[in-house]
Amino acid sequence: MHAKDRDLLESIQSFLGGVGVIYKDGEDAVRYQVSSLDDLAIIIEHFDKYPLITQKQADFELFKQVLELVQNKEHLTSEGLRKIVSIRASINLGLSEALTLAFPNVIPVSRPLIRGKKIENPG
Repeated sequence: MHAKDRDLLESIQSFLGGVGVIYKDGEDAVRYQVSSLDDLAIIIEHFDKYPLITQKQADFELFKQVLELVQNKEHLTSEGLRKIVSIRASINLGLSEALTLAFPNVIPVSRPLIRGKKIENPG
């Protein structure tokens, strides 16, 4: 985000119980990063309770699959790593050029289809 929006990131960080770190990222940008498994569990709990209403929900569901593989230490095996790369190939813009070269025969997993999500009335 633009550095002028740092207050917004700090509000999000505070809302989530202080998890994560906000970094300066270049001249005019800031980045909010959550990396510990315990902190990621807090983020996941939030988005499980308040699901995204766009196709980003599919990325979130795939991300949770990767996190589960890591929590089960499957990422330490070549098969587990291949599973993670296959999932990554279906998230956002897919694999980077470097990952495509490193894993030339990867088959992306199917993306979950998100339909008919609506903002629920909390009252």
